[in-house]
Amino acid sequence: MVQKRISVLMTLLLSVSLVLGGCGSSSDQTKESATAGVMEEGVPTSGTLGKKQTGSGNTQDGKPAKADPEKSSEESPSGGRDNKPVVLVPEASGETVYEKELAVMDASHLEDGYVMVKYLGQGKKVKLQVETPEGVTYTYTKGEGYEVFPLTGGDGDYKISVWEQRPSKGDYLNVFNQTVSAKIDNEFSPYLYPNQYVNFSPDSKTVALGAELVTGAADDLEAVERIFTYITENITYDMDKAKNVQSGYVPVVDEILDSGTGICFDYAAVMATMLRTQRIPTRLEIGYAGDVYHAWISTHIDGVGWVNGIIQFDGSEWQLMDPTFAANSSSSALKDFISEGDNYQVKYLY
Repeated sequence: MVQKRISVLMTLLLSVSLVLGGCGSSSDQTKESATAGVMEEGVPTSGTLGKKQTGSGNTQDGKPAKADPEKSSEESPSGGRDNKPVVLVPEASGETVYEKELAVMDASHLEDGYVMVKYLGQGKKVKLQVETPEGVTYTYTKGEGYEVFPLTGGDGDYKISVWEQRPSKGDYLNVFNQTVSAKIDNEFSPYLYPNQYVNFSPDSKTVALGAELVTGAADDLEAVERIFTYITENITYDMDKAKNVQSGYVPVVDEILDSGTGICFDYAAVMATMLRTQRIPTRLEIGYAGDVYHAWISTHIDGVGWVNGIIQFDGSEWQLMDPTFAANSSSSALKDFISEGDNYQVKYLY
């Protein structure tokens, strides 16, 4: 049996420069946006999540699996960590529904840290906003059908609103408002389910490859190391895409694997997909280092907690930092090491 390494602090950090959905922007652009998109008629753009899928994320009774990050520490019969993927599947199950003329929200699974909203009108441009209990507003571009929106502000009241653009004036008209009170059973749920930036389904090739890559890994840290090594050695940075990426761009993880190229946002989405479906809670954090817009990923290890600093992207290359340094440094020290601390500001969590 492989001996478990003890007292190793693991977190995943991608210090990523985003070009408004790609890699890099200054602080005067969309500072209050919850997305990596540019401002469009005063509302920042974002991506969307596909419709509910079924498959390996379901339990034997056909119900969606629940978030349980403690399973990540379970051993397989061969002695390593269990690499069987668990894909949590959001659903609009209809137990708690709020409906108005132009939008409907299914809030049946607030305890799992998400709501699902469907726009019913004919507008070409529609925005959705989620205001957290702390008053932080996340703005998304609304697509077709039911879509999943995470509740990353913890327990409390969330204000959900839908806005439809009036073509004649270019502004947005509010067509839906609803406040819901969430008590999230598992604080890690929002960082194990798919969302608009980390979009995957049970039949995703990225999920299957992640399971293959970590086969026989002794623990979560080794699983992260394997995933990091594969992605950085098999996906090349696409400079042209970074320069020309459109507002509202959202990675499609299987397409990134097929193409073998991507921008920093793509690297982050692929890594997070593999880690989440290996039961390792992973959150995408967006904020500023100085006047540069960055995204990074933090990963939680049971018994250790969230700490930033093992994997970073400095704008030109990826680096796997010494895990011993992370294990023996405070979160603030790691932030100082990466971005001089005072300029490092987390604004949004996904």
